[in-house]
Amino acid sequence: MRKRNIQKIVRFNRSEAQDLQRKSKKACMSEAGLIRLLIKGYEPKEKPDDRFFDTMRELSAIGNNINQLAIKANALEFVDAVMLKKEAERWHKFQADVEQAFLRPDKSNMKWQ
Repeated sequence: MRKRNIQKIVRFNRSEAQDLQRKSKKACMSEAGLIRLLIKGYEPKEKPDDRFFDTMRELSAIGNNINQLAIKANALEFVDAVMLKKEAERWHKFQADVEQAFLRPDKSNMKWQ
């Protein structure tokens, strides 16, 4: 059974339809998904360019390397593993913060909600 079983028909003029299509493409969402997000009070963010994703992959690789070093250092007992682990956690938090700032939708400040 479908999760969304209530159908709504909305009529747009040409300009509105093109605007909805353009905005949904910018947010990398379907038109229906964009409308549902807006109704719930969130404003989607435009998809970042390729440089953002390259940077995120690099951040992820560095974070993984730090974790591997922490595991090895802890096993061989020759590096301050606690400090290294703390730094790795800080790095992962930074990565999550960047994702939050650039990818996740923000709660809207619209007063009619």
